[in-house]
This record gives sequence, C-alpha cells and structure tokens, in this order.
Amino acid sequence: MYGYSGKILHIDLKTKKNWVETKPEEWYKLWIGGVSMASRLLWENIVPGCDPLDDGNPICIANGIFTGTPVPVGGKFGLASKSPLTGFVGDSLSGSWFSIALKRAGWDGVVLHNSCDKWTHLFIDDDRVQFNDATYLLRKGTFETEEAIRDKLGDDQIRSCTIGICGENLVRYANVTNDGRQLGRTGHGMVWGKKKLKALSVRGTKGVKVFDPAALNQLSFDISKSAQGKDTEKYRIYGTATGMLSQNKAGVLPTRNFTEGVFENVEEVSGEYLDKHHKVKVVACAQCPIACEQMSIVKTGPFAGAMTGIEYESLFANSSNLGVSDMRAAIKLITISDHDGMDSISMGVTIGFAMECFEKGVLTEKDFACPSHPEGFTLNFGDGDSAVKLAEMIRDREGIGDLFAEGVRIASKRIDEERGSESWKWAMHIKGLEPAGYDSRSLKTFAVGLAVGTRGGCHNRSAAYDPDIKGETNRLTVDDTRGRVAAESEEYAAVYDSLPLCKFIRRSFTGKADRAGAWPAIAKLINATTGWNYDYDDVDLIGIRAHTIKKAFNIREGWTEKDDELPWRWKNEAMHYGPGAGVFVTDEELEYMKKLYYEAKGWTPDGMIPKELLIKLGMPDVAEQIGV
Repeated sequence: MYGYSGKILHIDLKTKKNWVETKPEEWYKLWIGGVSMASRLLWENIVPGCDPLDDGNPICIANGIFTGTPVPVGGKFGLASKSPLTGFVGDSLSGSWFSIALKRAGWDGVVLHNSCDKWTHLFIDDDRVQFNDATYLLRKGTFETEEAIRDKLGDDQIRSCTIGICGENLVRYANVTNDGRQLGRTGHGMVWGKKKLKALSVRGTKGVKVFDPAALNQLSFDISKSAQGKDTEKYRIYGTATGMLSQNKAGVLPTRNFTEGVFENVEEVSGEYLDKHHKVKVVACAQCPIACEQMSIVKTGPFAGAMTGIEYESLFANSSNLGVSDMRAAIKLITISDHDGMDSISMGVTIGFAMECFEKGVLTEKDFACPSHPEGFTLNFGDGDSAVKLAEMIRDREGIGDLFAEGVRIASKRIDEERGSESWKWAMHIKGLEPAGYDSRSLKTFAVGLAVGTRGGCHNRSAAYDPDIKGETNRLTVDDTRGRVAAESEEYAAVYDSLPLCKFIRRSFTGKADRAGAWPAIAKLINATTGWNYDYDDVDLIGIRAHTIKKAFNIREGWTEKDDELPWRWKNEAMHYGPGAGVFVTDEELEYMKKLYYEAKGWTPDGMIPKELLIKLGMPDVAEQIGV
C-alpha cells in the first residue's frame, strides 16, 4: 500500500499492553485520514454512552494522507474523543512535526485505551512503546514540557503532544499542544488529564513510500509556488489577525460578549497594529509555504515578556469580545492559554460571560476573592488586568475560577440555580462549545451551519460564513437555498479536514477555491500518493462521509433535533450598530433553515440518517446501529 502503512497502534494505558490492528486498503479509501479517520476510530473503539471522563472514552489519533510527503500544508493530523464540553464528538486538527514523526514511525493512527494509574509520559519509538514517569513534568507549561522531554531523551527530533497546567487541573476546555500548535477545541486536554497522560512523544526513523514520487513532487512544487502569490498574501504579511478590521467592517466582530458586532477601538487590536508594534517573526506549520502565525511579544508594562503566536480567533475572544483595547493584555491572555494549555476561544468567551454577569450585578467584587486576591476585584468590560487575573484563576481552579473552568454552559446553569438569575440569556455556547469569532445574527446561513454543527459553535467545520460575508447570499434574510448552502459548505470543509490540508491553500490549486477549482487537483495528489484512481466525485464523497460518521456518532450518544440550537441572544436581541443592526435569527427562521438543511443532507425531517444512505456511503455497521 502506498501512502499508508496499513497499521493502527493500540495502547492500553492501564495494562501497558499494545497491539497492532491492520486495516485493508478499502478502509483507507473510505476514511482517508485526519478528522474523518480519527472519528471513525472513535466510533469503533468507544464504549457507547460512556461519560467523556470514563475509561471507555479513547484517545484516537489519525495521520493525514499527505503527511511526510512534499505536499504543502499536508503535515497535519486529527484527534478525536468524546468531548467533555459537549458530550458529542470532539474532533480537532493540528499541523506539526508530530504528525510527520508518527508517519515515519510507521503508524497511520494511534488509539489509547483506559487510563494511566499515575502521571505518565508515553513514548512511541518506532515500533517500541515506553511508559515513562511524568512526575518531573508536572506544573510545567506545554512548550516547557516539550523541551524537557527532548532534553531528557537527548534527541531534538522527538516530537510531543502535551498538556499544560490546565489539563492537569481538568479545566473543561483544556487543550493539547504540539510544536507550538494546539488541538484547541472541545476539551481534549481534560480527557488527557483525567487519564493522567501528560505527554505523548514519537520518534520516527522510517521513510514514507508514495506511488509516483516524480508526479507528486511536480504537483507539490506548482502548488507551493502558487501559495506564495497574491491569494495568500494577507496571511503571510498580517496573519489571520487581519480579520479584526474586516469583520468589524462587516459588523460581525464579537464585542462585549456578543452584545454588538462593531468594536469602536478595533484599530488598537488589529492585525495591522500587531504587525507594527508587537510582531517578532512569522512561523509556519510543518510542510507549510505560507507561514501565517504571528509570533508577538509585549515590550512594556506589567505584561512585558509575554509572547506567543497570535491568530484572529484567539485575538477576538481576548480583545473586542472583552471590550479590551490594550493589545498587551490580549497578548498576555493568549500567552496564558497557549503556555498553560487551554482553548483561547473558550477562555475568552467564558471571561466575557463573567464580565457581563458582573456588570449586570449577578456577581460582585467579593465573588472574585481568593487566596491570590483576598479582597476580590471588579470585572468590567475593558479591564484587561482583571481579565488576566481571572484567566490565572481559571488555570489554577482557584476561587470562582473553579466555576469558570467548567465553561459557559455549566457556569451559567450553576449561577442561575444558586442566584435565581437569568444568565442563560447571555451564555454564549452551542451544544456547550463557545462560538468562534463571527456574530451570526446577521450571517443567517452561517447561523444554521453553527446550530446543526456536530462539534458545536465552530467556524472550522462549517464554512457557511464565506457565502454570507462575500454576498453570495443575502445574509440578513432567509430563503429556501440556505439549507443546501450550509450542507455544501460543511462538506466542502470536511474534505480539507479529512486529507487533512490547511484551508488557506484552497485558492492555490487553480486560483479558484470552489470544488471545480480544487477537487481535480486534490484527486491528482491522492492518486500520485496512493496509486488509486480518485476523481471529482470521490473527492466530494470524502467530505460527505466524514461529516456523516460524526453525525452518526452524536446520534448514538443521544443527539436529538433539540440540540441543534442557537444562543438565546442571537434569537432575541438585535445589535445596534453596523450592517447587521436590528437583525437577529427568529425561532421560525432557524426551524425553517434546519428543515431545509436536513432535507439537503438526505435525512429525515427530525435529522436522523436513513439506513439506505449509510449503506450507500459504505457504513453498513453504522446503518445497523443508528440508521432509520
């Protein structure tokens, strides 16, 4: 088999035994890699209905088809477990040298079962598996842990996935870090922390065999050359943080816990301001010719020395969403999340929720008293210093930080039960996952895409914001095309997530980002790697199948149509400024678009998947369990 080893490594963290599962080539043709393969491995190995923190919830890692090859932005892998935030599928992607090391070690995927009895550093050294004591790594940050492992093992080619202090403390939105990149969303770090898995390291010394090296090299060269052109210029110069100004102009930049979509001080927290005042250098993921990450440092003030990579999603959540116009405070907040290992989006949105609770009188200064801050403190919008204090309390689960370490959904429920308040009206989450950086009241196609999303409030799994913002739809109204557009957008995104390839490469194939522009080129890459005979339709099916297995997983875990919902604020309160002023998504509009979406997917009116469709997609076992 070309492009794959045909082997999945299983490790039992409790018994310390491991075994190899061989998969046939036809299985790889169905599941490809990335989040598709990781989600399929999760389907096959989880104990259905288990609590996300139980031993029955495995850690499933799946490499990409192009990992370790010359294909640009192909050095990515997928991670899947049942999410402790949502109770549904938790799938994440990361681009790093960890994936290449795993491929060179001879593994297409890894499944970790059960839990360790003490804090453990797991080391996959080609075919060997070692369980090492991780006590010396505790209380170390994510980056520090990676360096400590390399120093101890004496090899700078060893690559690691690690959790930080937040994972150790079971912050519900803790993440997993590798090479400075994050498997950031849905709480993977909490799952690893509950299993007492501090780090997973890999050393791979083997090669990667492809079907047609010459053809693959030429295709990869042409794409890399195109990726240095105008279509990626804004990412190469300013990174994704350039989106602060454009989303603000569109009136969809989340501001003060999503109360508005326009931030009056956006220039002070823009990508352009970051470039001029704080950027140190740009950094690329493995196999990437674009290099969009803006490594930035605080040079003055109480947060001087704080440094990390800044992306749009992290920046909105910890600046405009908090009403904070001090870039130094925003960088400090993102540094805490990256170095200590928690989702910067969920952290920022949770702090924004806490700020609104304080401003509405639900919480008081005394509620924030703790050993580090005996007198408590105020938490108003715009107060970056207090936001940093709360972030550190969340990291350490200190005082009320213990509550906010649970995320918005649980925190809101507990506050309302205790105080008789109605904080659920400003609790911004979808299925328990805090939403990303697009206020979707005036992006109605994207709104339904978020509501029906298998992962929750995620911009990466639904690309429906694109047609809304570009004017391909009337984003302020609803019509009978929205279900189809939302379905096609998420399936389009799922193709990239399954290969996986970074979506920033999408215009580098032919200059067009649509299916007609990208799918034929992707088929050529697949065929040169594997020797298969993939065509346009086969590529399209990758996304359909990937999304379907995740939806099937959620159904088996108890999903119903009622879970496809939006935050109360987006359905009842309009913004006052910008192009979307006066607009929100009504209950009637959401229900109408959901029905259109289910119909476009070929599902039943209540969102269930017909057996016939599952069988057609090559999933007869899934059809037997959840098909209707």
